[in-house]
Amino acid sequence: MRKLSVTLAAILTASPALAGSGPFVSLSNTNFVVLLAFLIFVGLLVYLKVPGLIGKKLDERAEAIRADLDEARRLREEAQALLAQYERQQKDVQAQADRIKDLTDVAGVRSNQLIGFGLVSGLSGSGDGKDLPITAQALKTMLSGMGVSVDGPVTDFDLGTQMATLAAQNAKKEVKVENLAAVMVTAEIPPFAKPGQRIDVNVSAIGVAESLRGGTLLMTQLRGIDGQTYAVGQGPLTVSGVSADAAGSSIQIGVPTSGRIPNGATVERMVATPFDNSEHIVLNIREADFSTSTAITEAINTAFGEGTAKALDGVSIAISAPIDSSQRVAFLSMIENLDVAPGEPPARVVINSRTGTAVINRNVKVTAVAVTHGSISVSISATNEVVQPAPFADGEAVGVQNAEIEVAEANNPMFLFQPGVDLREIVDAVNQVGASPSSLIAILEALKTSGSLRAELVVI
Repeated sequence: MRKLSVTLAAILTASPALAGSGPFVSLSNTNFVVLLAFLIFVGLLVYLKVPGLIGKKLDERAEAIRADLDEARRLREEAQALLAQYERQQKDVQAQADRIKDLTDVAGVRSNQLIGFGLVSGLSGSGDGKDLPITAQALKTMLSGMGVSVDGPVTDFDLGTQMATLAAQNAKKEVKVENLAAVMVTAEIPPFAKPGQRIDVNVSAIGVAESLRGGTLLMTQLRGIDGQTYAVGQGPLTVSGVSADAAGSSIQIGVPTSGRIPNGATVERMVATPFDNSEHIVLNIREADFSTSTAITEAINTAFGEGTAKALDGVSIAISAPIDSSQRVAFLSMIENLDVAPGEPPARVVINSRTGTAVINRNVKVTAVAVTHGSISVSISATNEVVQPAPFADGEAVGVQNAEIEVAEANNPMFLFQPGVDLREIVDAVNQVGASPSSLIAILEALKTSGSLRAELVVI
């Protein structure tokens, strides 16, 4: 009301009619009529409590805006929490997920094994010598192919009578091959290897050679299972092992009869693959699992459209691939890098009886069962004594053997497995009784025999 009075006074002061002559309070005075109407209007507003209603509405509006802001803040916090949870789940999924290239192999795209028989020369008296006839035979065959006759006839015209006689005598003697060794050469040709590319070879002695150190592999054909030559190997060997002996003592470090030649073979023939001429690309899962096969199929169809991949069985997945070779390569590279969560492996307990190792995966369950395990140890100690006869008496000393036998049995408590216990509970229960690896293996075998172990028991 105070503000209203001040406003009214200001209006009256600012009215130009106040400066004029004549009575102000008159219905003929326009300013008076306007002032009167204004006062009546203000009175009606006050009477009807319009200012209070307006203030109430403004307060309600402010409260609604404040509530909206609080709701927006709450929704924002919830969104941030959901985002953080999603990021954590995404990280967990990525941690558990594997790339398709780590789970599968492309059908027909594989390496092939090569093998060949060869000779290593340049050995310092550590070769086969005369103890292995095939070494000398192989040398003669190789030299004959190079136009060198080791024991063939020699004419008198070429060498004279004396040299011809000497050659005929030497033809009956064996070739000395102390610096030569017969070896087997193996290699693995990778898929898509082209002629001219080089691959590594492994060289191993097959005779009585003592060491291949310092030797050189002579040109050797490396053949596949089909008998075709796919590579040719030659070059100096890298041998990490060494042996030495003197005065009846010997020492050996590593294996001196085996070596390696990095890039020691040249590819001569390409191995054909169905990768670039087949209608479908088939992926084979390394570990057969229907869940993994389904997950890979769904991941490929989600990324490239429904119907791109089709699971054939628990191992193979057929994928429709582009005809163009470059597009096929790019398409397969994208498929290989897709993340897939493989299926859980079956419940399995693996026992190595030789080393006493037991491996239990997390899916192993045990039904309700009570277990106790104890071991009995028997110890026998023998003491040899000599009994002498009495003094001045006729008799002989007699040997007597005294034996002491002790039987000890460990007092191991019984422990109870509740239905459906997991791996951690099994390990904790076994550790509480202090079971050794051999005792653990015995417990697991007994659980499997009783039918309480819900897992496959594999003994290797």
